[in-house]
Amino acid sequence: MHPFSLADFPDELPTGDYEVLIQEELLRGQGFETYQRTATHMTVPDRGDRTGWMELHTISERDLNEALSRDQGPTEMNNHSEAALSPQEDGT
Repeated sequence: MHPFSLADFPDELPTGDYEVLIQEELLRGQGFETYQRTATHMTVPDRGDRTGWMELHTISERDLNEALSRDQGPTEMNNHSEAALSPQEDGT
């Protein structure tokens, strides 16, 4: 909903939808299987001479979660503030 930045990325990224690709590997144990994340990538539209092209950037899961939290923070507060709640009827 808002422009954002990520660590190790040179420019602020514009508002929009971004595709996040998660690479995992299957780990097999005795009687169970689980997946371990090995990489997280995000597609970013190229804003240079190659309009319409996408770039694939490796990002950390932590940086992605922090950016999502910052983006959703004010929206979540507004949705749950007293001003956003309907007044209760008195019943008298």
